[in-house]
Amino acid sequence: MAIPVSLQTPNTLTKKEKKAGLGIIIQTEKTFSGWRQCNGTAMPANWVIEDNAMKVFTGEGKKPGQGANGDILYQNKKFKNFELSVDWKASKMGNSGIFYYVREVPGKPIYYAAPEVQVLDNVDATDNKLANHLAGSLYDMLPADPKTVNPAGEWNTIVIRVKDGKVTHTQNGKKVVEYTLWSKEWDDLVANSKFKNFPGFTEGISKEGYIGLQDHGYPIVVRNIKIRELK
Repeated sequence: MAIPVSLQTPNTLTKKEKKAGLGIIIQTEKTFSGWRQCNGTAMPANWVIEDNAMKVFTGEGKKPGQGANGDILYQNKKFKNFELSVDWKASKMGNSGIFYYVREVPGKPIYYAAPEVQVLDNVDATDNKLANHLAGSLYDMLPADPKTVNPAGEWNTIVIRVKDGKVTHTQNGKKVVEYTLWSKEWDDLVANSKFKNFPGFTEGISKEGYIGLQDHGYPIVVRNIKIRELK
């Protein structure tokens, strides 16, 4: 049985959300206003808007799993303390990521200097062998409970909360990851991950930055990208 996801009209705010301060919806129904390629100026060609959702496809001339320099970010504002909610749906074998505190490094992909919340088809994706590579995980660092994920072709909702370095991931209503940035815990996580030799991590993650989405060469759909700043 699928885990319930909100049935409200896509890209709208409920009365409860408005009261809670979710005043920014960083996705429109018809345009990519505010979005651009990471380390670029325009939107990549392999992103489209259909059915009130943003969709990334395998780029022209690329094979599944090969990105087409299609990583994107929301350029209108850098965020520090916030709560971000995103609905996502993976294709069969789908793989992508949601990023925060994005700092652009010329010539480098979006994951070079930003924490990643994994988006994945846990069943058929090739990158499903490690627990901390499954959907909702802090990628390559902390695992999320796979029982909280709906399968490929179904919607999931991830909520990422960041306040004074304390971070939580809540997937389909269940908190699955918790950690603290700029702490010994964080340093140990980095030291035991694939990012241990990435200057973007060893120099320290930025204390504010952009929200971003990854092009990993697989079709992925996102909608209801909502954010509120926390004081």
